[in-house]
Amino acid sequence: MRHMVLIRLDPSQAPDGPSETLIEDMNTLIEEMTKAGVLLDTAGLGVDETVRIRQTAGTQTVLDGPFTESKEIIGGYCLLQTRSTEEAVEWASRFLRVHGPEWNLEVEVRKIEGGQN
Repeated sequence: MRHMVLIRLDPSQAPDGPSETLIEDMNTLIEEMTKAGVLLDTAGLGVDETVRIRQTAGTQTVLDGPFTESKEIIGGYCLLQTRSTEEAVEWASRFLRVHGPEWNLEVEVRKIEGGQN
């Protein structure tokens, strides 16, 4: 079963960037997830060149970012292939732990319905 892990953060409470230790620890975790066959894809998501397309009553409006007023942004994602939702939650929890106490993060784990499994 596949799961999308959405990584949410409040940019006003995020450190200026990842420390060298965080980068090393994250690379170790990513390598472990890859060897386990769990990690299908992961990446950070840019915020500067964001575009939103809103449809209301059949009319579309295109809004160009960045949306600096957003209190919470999706800063990245992981696409996982796991045996269960519980396993996906455990990997997501490990991802959070790697960041340590200086990062205020939240992840949302969603099962991907339909498509390729």
